[in-house]
Amino acid sequence: MKQLRVLLVGAGTVGEAIATLSADKPWCERMVLADYNVERARTVQARLGGGPADAPRTTQLPVAFVDAARPELVTALAREHEVDIVVNAADPRFVPTIFDGAFAAGAHYLDMAVSLSEPHPTTPFTTPGVKLGSYQFPKHDQWKAAGRLAILGLGMDPGLTDIFAAYAARHLFDEVDEVHVRDGGDLRIEGYPFAPVFSIWTTIEECLNPPLIWDVARGGHYTTEPFSSPEQFVFPEGIGPVECVNVEHEEVVLVPRGLPDVRKVTFKYALGSDFINVLKVLRDLGLSSTKPITVRGVEVVPRDVVAALVPDPALVGERMKGRAIVGTWVIGRKDGRPREVYLYQKTVGEESWADFGLQAVAWQTGINPVVALECLASGAWGGAGVYVPEQLDPDPYLAVMDRQGIHWAIEEREPGANVPT
Repeated sequence: MKQLRVLLVGAGTVGEAIATLSADKPWCERMVLADYNVERARTVQARLGGGPADAPRTTQLPVAFVDAARPELVTALAREHEVDIVVNAADPRFVPTIFDGAFAAGAHYLDMAVSLSEPHPTTPFTTPGVKLGSYQFPKHDQWKAAGRLAILGLGMDPGLTDIFAAYAARHLFDEVDEVHVRDGGDLRIEGYPFAPVFSIWTTIEECLNPPLIWDVARGGHYTTEPFSSPEQFVFPEGIGPVECVNVEHEEVVLVPRGLPDVRKVTFKYALGSDFINVLKVLRDLGLSSTKPITVRGVEVVPRDVVAALVPDPALVGERMKGRAIVGTWVIGRKDGRPREVYLYQKTVGEESWADFGLQAVAWQTGINPVVALECLASGAWGGAGVYVPEQLDPDPYLAVMDRQGIHWAIEEREPGANVPT
């Protein structure tokens, strides 16, 4: 097992989970906790036993300042600590700069969300504009020539959902026609009228952007209205039917890139009518905007104001109750017969808090880059270029999950009993 030196950019909710889950791993020689908010990074370091100069964790988990908007600072920090890989746990708006900073440093790269989209200027609800990942995918040859590997979109969803699609295509089907990611469950945060389970900035971005759909019959990618095509999806583990709606998400770009024979891909999220209504109000009032406005002589970004007002997802873990289920519904054929399966991961809010002191969605997301780092350290994964999860071997990844006791399951479904909309 190779020892890895990691630059972790972002010590927020998910960054804290990655550091917590990595610190005791045999491959983790050093993980630099870098953030614009140095005090936040120090809090994570202290939680894991660092802080005093003579504490071993202080050397293993050093703290550093970084402005993720400046690629040269990412490069300098990566070089200073001679890191093998840069793991991006910052807001997705910083993907291009962190991605470029890692490349300039000669490091490998891993993120959990790809570069952001931009709606079409005139027909946003039918025609894609700049698609998710468009900044990164064209740089494949550049990364390949440099002998460096960039793995895009390897969190929970996207990430494990894509690994599930690759596993199904390899082991469960002779032909895969459709891949539909469904994210839901009965997870809730008690005591707040409105509280997102992850970054409100990212929540607004993906929920209010035009959702992307892949359909070969319609010529490939097209877009639709936010929250369109409500569908009652029956979640396993006794949860039952929950309404899911179209939301912009990376899998709709990643799956066709990694599994080019798939004819249809969608992503739907169980947001709930109250949550959707709040997001619509934010949009209608202009509070979802990222364009600065001036209020009494002070320049502010409306979305940043919202982020400052809602509960911090990192601080509500003890109030998270219930189950988060994220999975991949695959439709195709095996041995000449129709087959449908739902591969999923279940996280229980009370358990992730009791076992790790991490809120459910942070743990559920953070485990995935940690598993990926182990695959890289063991040599099970490698290569050069810009890769999506479907282009990597799912077997060692799921084997690591099994060894670590991370839940995942496969549910057979009756072909044709439910039709994705």
